[in-house]
Amino acid sequence: MLARASAAKTLLARAGTRQMSAASLAGTFKLPDLDYDYGALEPHVSAKIMEVHHTKHHQAYVTNLNATLEKYAEAEEKGDMATMIALQTPLKFNGGGHVNHCLFWDNLAPPSSGGGGEPSGDIGSAIQNKWGGFEDFKKEFAAKAVGVQGSGWCWLAWDPTEKSVRIVTTANQDPCSTTGCKPLLGLDVWEHAYWWDVQNRRPEYIENSWNIYNWSKVEERFKAAK
Repeated sequence: MLARASAAKTLLARAGTRQMSAASLAGTFKLPDLDYDYGALEPHVSAKIMEVHHTKHHQAYVTNLNATLEKYAEAEEKGDMATMIALQTPLKFNGGGHVNHCLFWDNLAPPSSGGGGEPSGDIGSAIQNKWGGFEDFKKEFAAKAVGVQGSGWCWLAWDPTEKSVRIVTTANQDPCSTTGCKPLLGLDVWEHAYWWDVQNRRPEYIENSWNIYNWSKVEERFKAAK
């Protein structure tokens, strides 16, 4: 199952262009393959969680996104503005779920393949400058992630207005872009991401995740975002 998610990334890039209509996008989004096996992140995240999270939860977002785009395309063709407006909510939810999870899988890696540890390079320096050290950053990130009420995401992001990295959170499947920032690292804090492993102990899940972050990918996003 070791295939890259480049096809999914290309589709997401295409989706961001103004020329793409709902009709041309309908049915094009697919579940990306992962760069690692489901069990590769153990003992930090179980194979069971990974498989269900990927093949059930993420797949549901993809399926519903394509179905919503088909309905939107039909409404667009008919000039049915009321339906087009009504479809904005499921489009945002399922589209956000797909975009968020594509980034989430990409910012994880087994410790044997470079996951975990402290960031270096430009992103390491940016974290040092903003928080004074990696440990202080971890404390604030963990506090923000624990503080998400219900379901949502915690992000390390680039703020193009402040020209600085910052930590932001989003509710449900709202993507990081809704905050005006560009995502660098995202942590899924929906219970489906950790319940079978640690039940309701979200802080434990957050702590375990530090062992599998792919900081080289975060570095790539950071350089591209600036």
